[in-house]
Amino acid sequence: MPNPDVTRIRVSDEIVLDCAERGDPQAPAVLLVHGYTDSWRSYEPLLAALPATYRVIAVSQRGHGDSHKPDAGFGIDDLAGDLPALMERCKIASAALIGHSMGSMVAARLALTHPDRVHALVLIGALATLNGNAAIDLPFQEAVAAMTDPVPAGFVREFQESTLARPVEPEFLDTIIAESCKVPARVWRQALQGMIDADLGPEVHRITAPTRLLWGDHDGICDHASQTVLADAIPGARLTVFPGAGHAPHWEDPTGTAAAIAAFLDAAPVTR
Repeated sequence: MPNPDVTRIRVSDEIVLDCAERGDPQAPAVLLVHGYTDSWRSYEPLLAALPATYRVIAVSQRGHGDSHKPDAGFGIDDLAGDLPALMERCKIASAALIGHSMGSMVAARLALTHPDRVHALVLIGALATLNGNAAIDLPFQEAVAAMTDPVPAGFVREFQESTLARPVEPEFLDTIIAESCKVPARVWRQALQGMIDADLGPEVHRITAPTRLLWGDHDGICDHASQTVLADAIPGARLTVFPGAGHAPHWEDPTGTAAAIAAFLDAAPVTR
């Protein structure tokens, strides 16, 4: 499988985002939105596994990867606010959005604020909020609050490994850790607070896009109850469970995740 094309796309006067694209440029668009402190590279296995019959674009959100890193503006609304301009620059009227963890909140927010832009929605390890989430406990929040640059690689490795239930390729994990180390301490703090401050729970019933939730039953951040609450609240949504997988089934089982996504999108076709 050829490597994706990596480009930089300006979405505002301040913000330029790194994006990776593969697939047929004339095909229906699929936009991949990563999780907390990740980058587009967290989707490399999924980019390789998804059918080339889609135009797949993975974005590094502001503050992440090699995208621009402003001093502030890392709430869920800020992150979602970059996506309409990104789609405009890419000449995409409507896309299927795939969001993981923090990215699930960003994708859901866009589906709420710009329903015309989101033709289908896939939420992986989905969150409505981090407020009250026992997995993101006070010691973790205090460690992030006290963090200074450069962010300690040992802390990053411990954090990323804690989300896994099964081993992934060591080279891929090293890439994930290196990408998280690019994220400044202030972005770790502000993005975490953004997920705590946001609460999409009371709003998700307004999502109109066909929606599929993907969840690993060994997810240490999102429990089964939180997924069924979201699936019940979003009209027509369904939950697909990956036995034995952790918080990121697209890392641990990219082939199975790609198959589940493709089957869903084929049943709910996206447009350009």
